[in-house]
Amino acid sequence: MEEKRYVLDLRGEPCPYPVVYSLQVLAELESGSLLEILADCPQSFKSVPEEVVKAGYEMAEPPQKIGPTLRFLVRKP
Repeated sequence: MEEKRYVLDLRGEPCPYPVVYSLQVLAELESGSLLEILADCPQSFKSVPEEVVKAGYEMAEPPQKIGPTLRFLVRKP
């Protein structure tokens, strides 16, 4: 079965909204889905991975910095 993949573009949203919105969207996804999160709030580089793992989700890849953009790939188990 192919993984469903979604993109949540939160560039321009100030902290803590990248964490808040990411957790809301992840709660709605089917098990096994991947969510690619894009943000540009510098604090998100630490807070998004910490909070999604604390909530029971998995980081499918390490966080990435691509210029000002932060990229996170999260799997819902």
